Amino acid sequence: MRRTLTVSIVSAAMALSSVLIGAAPAAAAPADKPQVLSSWTQTSASSYNAWWSARQNQGAWAAYAFDWSTDYCSTSPDNPFGFPFERACARHDFGYRNYKAAGTFSANKSRLDSAFYEDLKRVCNAYSGATYGVCTSTAWTYYQAVRAFGKTTLVDGTADVTA
Repeated sequence: MRRTLTVSIVSAAMALSSVLIGAAPAAAAPADKPQVLSSWTQTSASSYNAWWSARQNQGAWAAYAFDWSTDYCSTSPDNPFGFPFERACARHDFGYRNYKAAGTFSANKSRLDSAFYEDLKRVCNAYSGATYGVCTSTAWTYYQAVRAFGKTTLVDGTADVTA
């Protein structure tokens, strides 16, 4: 009986140690995560292009634990009047979700909304004449909507009441 108890205790201790040794501490996001996030959420076309490239290769950025999820243009049409606003909305969601997770959303919201508007205007630059005018008017409306309602559950399902 004593030998069986000793063997059981030793076996349990070995099993526990293998679990503890195998369990590595959760890896922290790379120290440059805030800089990378900032570089992908600026108003420039190069910032947009860098974000789009990273979005196409999310696995390469897995250590950063970015939230890539999107509902695109939320409750508004993703491609109003046929204008492809989906990607601009996806980048806007990326900024909102990741800055909220970092606890720095309020300090960055204005820039995120401005970057969204610049992205929408770049979409509109592919058009001319009256179509361009309709596109830019629609872009302005989308921009005004996120400026006014971008911190409400109406737009993104999470409220950030800090200003």
